[in-house]
Amino acid sequence: MQTLKQLHNGDLKGTKHLKLREGLSSFPQEIFTLSETLEVLDLSFNALSELPDLSSFKKLKIAFFSNNFFTKIPPVFKNCKELYMLGFKANKIDSFDEDILPLSISWLILTDNALSYLPKSIGKLQKLQKFAVAGNKLETLPIEMKNCTNLELIRLSANELKEIPLWLLELPSLSWLAFSGNPFSKVEEFSLDELPYSDLKVKDLLGEGASGEIYKAYSKGLEKDIAFKLFKGAVTSDGYAKDEMNAYMSTGEHKNLIKVLAKLEGDERLGLILELIPKSYKNLGLPPSLQTCTRDTFEKDQVFSAASIMKIAKDMASVSEHLHSRGLMHGDFYAHNILINEKDKSYLGDFGAASFYKDNEEAYERIEIRAYGCLLEDLLNLCTDPQDPQYLRLQELSSKCMDYNISKRPLFKELFN
Repeated sequence: MQTLKQLHNGDLKGTKHLKLREGLSSFPQEIFTLSETLEVLDLSFNALSELPDLSSFKKLKIAFFSNNFFTKIPPVFKNCKELYMLGFKANKIDSFDEDILPLSISWLILTDNALSYLPKSIGKLQKLQKFAVAGNKLETLPIEMKNCTNLELIRLSANELKEIPLWLLELPSLSWLAFSGNPFSKVEEFSLDELPYSDLKVKDLLGEGASGEIYKAYSKGLEKDIAFKLFKGAVTSDGYAKDEMNAYMSTGEHKNLIKVLAKLEGDERLGLILELIPKSYKNLGLPPSLQTCTRDTFEKDQVFSAASIMKIAKDMASVSEHLHSRGLMHGDFYAHNILINEKDKSYLGDFGAASFYKDNEEAYERIEIRAYGCLLEDLLNLCTDPQDPQYLRLQELSSKCMDYNISKRPLFKELFN
């Protein structure tokens, strides 16, 4: 984090990354002294509502303006030809004019605003891979978006959509789709045994994500240690917490799912009581980076044997078939949402992006099949024995799952038959 004082004093001359959090209500003119070098600009958590023309920032690649007071997307980026990531999360944006973004955009974040429409020109963003627009007021999507053939991830949850258009399901690269919390996707709430918060003796914080915090706790009623997820209740990039809870409660039992034991009593606090997974389990991968956009990252020097990948692949195919048999799409099928131990026992978790569907069953499943293919490809890239017959089989399978012709992709039940 830098300061305005450093900027005023010229201490930041030549910098490539600038991050200011100082309650700014106007764009500091001194930032223009960095126009020849600046690649990343982060002015989130300020009080900005307007921006000057940024055409002189020829090297700007990433720009964040989240948690400000913008009411429209500023028309100031058109000539920033290197800009590929733009974020305006949690503003008050209700206006998005035509033809104001550079065609270089591949990652666009508009979560938690007030947009009721998207411009037709968004269909010109043919490099767009990742689009987060949950928590708005969208009633439809422009048909021009069918030209966004590189789109791999889209978050549409918590909007006012009356339907998912068929052309969206036919996008050849789409792999991660979330649409819960829309009028067309409303489903009955699943019931579960309830426990009062007073039943829990909270011990340690185990982890924290976009939708909530996970604790280790002792349940007096169940007479054992459990994991306890307390939801934040806000709109996240994936949607509403209550929809995530409902998805968890609907999953049923499977050997590769963490067992849901109960929910918190009442509606004041949203929480789930889960089976406690031993500390020996670790995340299979790490989330995507700014550079990889839609693809997971991994620890340095992390490797997998062909046998390990085969075990993971079969288990993940099995649990995915189980979920889709219930009309549930995980929506965030990634290595970083899979827990695994040293014996390759794995669990699929994090249902924040999960969505229920009632028709076009195979279309939704074949979207998630592509995510499965991406997972296999990522793991195979870290394989220690690429000549192993299992490696070759999985390589062929990954290719089939990612077939550009969606109708040729297998279903989960067909993968290992």
